Amino acid sequence: MDLQAFLITFREALEAILIVGVILTYLTRIDQTRWNKWVWVGVILALVASYGVALVFQILLTGFATMGSQNYLKIGIMLVSCGLLTHMVMFMTQQSRNLQGKVENKIAAILTVGGAVNMVVHSFLVVVREGVETVFFFAAITGGDIQKALESWGALIGLILAMVVGYLFFKGTKKIKLKSFFRITSVFLMVISAGLLVQAVGIMQDIGVLGSLYKTAGGERGEVYNITAFMPEHPVDETQYIRDTGNQPVINGQVGIFFKAFLGYTQNPSLEEFILYWGYYLMILVLLGMQKKRHEKTQALPYAA
Repeated sequence: MDLQAFLITFREALEAILIVGVILTYLTRIDQTRWNKWVWVGVILALVASYGVALVFQILLTGFATMGSQNYLKIGIMLVSCGLLTHMVMFMTQQSRNLQGKVENKIAAILTVGGAVNMVVHSFLVVVREGVETVFFFAAITGGDIQKALESWGALIGLILAMVVGYLFFKGTKKIKLKSFFRITSVFLMVISAGLLVQAVGIMQDIGVLGSLYKTAGGERGEVYNITAFMPEHPVDETQYIRDTGNQPVINGQVGIFFKAFLGYTQNPSLEEFILYWGYYLMILVLLGMQKKRHEKTQALPYAA
């Protein structure tokens, strides 16, 4: 159990730390640190909410009897988080175009009166999603005894390692120029956002909320490709693959489950998952292109006059 608790805590904590870290680093580098406290408000509220979910799940909901309800909560949080991260990518890209000459390290960032609310909501949803997922995963590996997983050495080491990796990542970004920082973090956030979208769609198809246009002859959901032999997305899939084929996958399911949780990796995507994943990137490119044209048009107005 310690190894499972370690992997779960590491991947969930790392994603939350990296995204919250991007927000804080971004605010620092545009000289808007006055908004940092609102980010931390969101983080604290999310931790309290996650603890509340764990408490309710352990004491009142009798474990697996209510596990089905988790899917709807996860779907909602994933879709809202995807939307917020997309908004953040667009905002950061827009600000990166306002860099001028000697003021590269400062941007005239316009944060409205609702800025505090935005910061709280962004950070809250990022952290609460990871916290709630951790609760459900811990319930799964311990048969409902979440406290046992929380008190394990694996969970503690996973959290510490995630903090160390996050620290090293952001320490390295201090040497990166602001414009490059915007580009790198925007790509990073886009990948996470696309993964959230695909995971939400996958869960909806698994529980029958969303169907599929591409089905097998037996009426089951079809798959665009299957690369389980390369890397299963879960240890259970790895066990089934070994049982069915007698072969070991190239990369084991422990690594696969990390990439699934962190980047939305899928070993056998449905047609909808495949289209939406790549369609998301296409949509972002189109939106960024439109944003760039509007910016160029605005810049040209003074000269036209």
